[in-house]
Amino acid sequence: MTRTSLGAPLDRVDGRAKVTGAARYAADNNPAGLAHGYFVLSTIAKGTIRSIDAARASAAPGVLAVYSHANPLRLLPPRSYIAQFIGEPQRAMQDAVVRHYGQIVAMVVAETFEQARDAAALVTVEYDAQPPAADFLAGVPGARDPQTPFGHPVTILADGVPDIDAALAASEVTHTAVYTQPPEHHNPMEPHSAVAMWDGGKLTIHSGSQGPALHALDLAEGLGVPQEDVHVIGPYVGGGFGGKATSWSPTLLAAAAARALRRPVKVVTTREQLFTVTGHRTASHLTVTLGARRDGTLTAVKNLAVTTFEIENPASPPTAAYKCPNLDLRLKVVDLDIPRRTIMRAPGYAAGTFGLECAMDELAHELGLDPIELRMRNYATASPDKGLPYASKHLDECYRVGAERFGWSRRKAEPRSVTDGQWLVGMGMATCVLPSSQHAGAARVRFRANGTVEVACNTADLGTGAMTVLAMAGADRLGLPVGRIRPALGDSTLPVAAEGDSFMGAVGSAATSTILSAVHDAAGEAITALIAHAVSDARSPFHGMDAQDVRYSSGVLEGGGRRAGFGELLTTTGTPGVEAVTTATLGEDTERYAFITSGAHFCEVRVHRLTGEARLSRVTCVVDAGTIVNGKTARGQIAGGVVMSAGQALLEGAYVEPATGRIANANFADYLVPVNADIPAVDVHFLDHPDTRYNPQGARGLGELTGTGVAAAIANAIYNATGTRVRDLPITPDKLLS
Repeated sequence: MTRTSLGAPLDRVDGRAKVTGAARYAADNNPAGLAHGYFVLSTIAKGTIRSIDAARASAAPGVLAVYSHANPLRLLPPRSYIAQFIGEPQRAMQDAVVRHYGQIVAMVVAETFEQARDAAALVTVEYDAQPPAADFLAGVPGARDPQTPFGHPVTILADGVPDIDAALAASEVTHTAVYTQPPEHHNPMEPHSAVAMWDGGKLTIHSGSQGPALHALDLAEGLGVPQEDVHVIGPYVGGGFGGKATSWSPTLLAAAAARALRRPVKVVTTREQLFTVTGHRTASHLTVTLGARRDGTLTAVKNLAVTTFEIENPASPPTAAYKCPNLDLRLKVVDLDIPRRTIMRAPGYAAGTFGLECAMDELAHELGLDPIELRMRNYATASPDKGLPYASKHLDECYRVGAERFGWSRRKAEPRSVTDGQWLVGMGMATCVLPSSQHAGAARVRFRANGTVEVACNTADLGTGAMTVLAMAGADRLGLPVGRIRPALGDSTLPVAAEGDSFMGAVGSAATSTILSAVHDAAGEAITALIAHAVSDARSPFHGMDAQDVRYSSGVLEGGGRRAGFGELLTTTGTPGVEAVTTATLGEDTERYAFITSGAHFCEVRVHRLTGEARLSRVTCVVDAGTIVNGKTARGQIAGGVVMSAGQALLEGAYVEPATGRIANANFADYLVPVNADIPAVDVHFLDHPDTRYNPQGARGLGELTGTGVAAAIANAIYNATGTRVRDLPITPDKLLS
């Protein structure tokens, strides 16, 4: 493999293992003596368990144990802040209280999966049921204030303006509308699964996780053991989208059952179970009010978001998107008896940009302005809430380049102006925006005697290409071919940042920027350690030289007329390896500048005039994300985000029965996700302007970016095609025909 630099469209280093089936995911592990667990789920949404009869299940062939609150696997409550708020504050089967439909009320463990599943059907549960609060829209008027910092209101008022309503009253034009969307579910290709085994008091568990160290902390807290006694292994993760950022009951119960039975236990959730035993994206209800002058300049934005999850705040996008002197952004929360909510790709911003970007499109239509022109008249060069200048922002170029590539000039502003037979054709656009984030990450770089370098980091690869980025980061910093780098991740024993900072992982679109900074620093220190070894070891050809006189370049040490590759040096000195572990801290520029990743989406949609079927026919995305580390995997992230957001716009949504709290479409037959036939070719273009104030390589995260704006661009295109404005996702044929 030839040497590459950052930005090359490199094939995934783990690609062959994945396409040949050599990659081992969590459930692919089958240690000797393996038992299998299967869950019994509640059939009510609120109440208590009156009794559980497990006699027939216990007597069924192959059954080893049946656990419930009456025969519990004791689990301790979570202590970490993250686990409490984005995970499950109540552990499964610790009491008789039923908090939502589909809650785990019993677990059968048997010799085979089939035996466990069949025995689970024999467990009889009787309940004392109560009417659940399960109707989100009915709860919106009585929504409460949030209790976490994530939901704090943002109020910014110009001098002399008493409140946001006064600013709106003084505006020449106002627009108000309500934008809603139902709950969404992650539905990764790999369901939540775990294979747990104990050796004395130490747990080894194969489990796909977005953050192995946080996963180990969650398990340690739940099981009452030291974190260092929990070893999480998950180098391959079949999708997460936020749903595997923290630990859920299936993993904890697999570990607890394995300890109780003193043998390995595997748990793999079924597709239907996945809808209720793990978290989902909250439903949202946004009331967006824009105030503007007649020339389109924004004077006030009032945004009230209501959700069922106070960590996800759809009111927040105006703090990043546009310049406006008066902002009032608030979150309210509805408490429901439904399964837990958690983070999902672009939390807050996915729903928030749908509302904001649709409102901007509606305002542009009312004022007779091109939607791009309206956005440019409100272009922000500084963060509206922090007042800090953006270190690097080229969203204006995204608009210009995207419009040229897409052919925006051919758009007809008047709805229903373009037809193709029975199809109405429309164009729409929207801004995508996401604040940039990175962690103080740790990495280990180890020169090895066989001429390879291990580059290790405590993060995960959910299919995003993180393993390839890790290899490229090491190759670029060390001047080596990628083929000589051995990346390692997905293991809780790998280096993590400062004590207590166990959340470092594939979250918040921060993995790439964190990896780059950590590997950059660790590689520099590893080179220093290699040179120190070269001049201090008596067997080295550089022995006795001043370290300053020895230079490292592309895997070779030179100095004093002597030259040796690091593999040759380590072999000569009989040393297996030389390494350095470093934690990269965030630079001072993070306090002086605001950082943002942004872009522009352009969509063409065709709507059948008789059936109301909407088809996405063309998509162009232009993205400003700093340095693009790997053009191939980065394009996959953007295109994948378009696919996911097309589902948000046109197909996806969980239907919760108001009277029962049951998710009526908890299966892949009724919960629709996009397939190949739904998605056209996606034109992706990167500006590739390095943001070196952000990190030495100038790269910002982009994995969640196209979780924002796409749904609005599609909705705006549908309005342009049909003249019908749909503000309630998904946009299904019935809404276009009504």
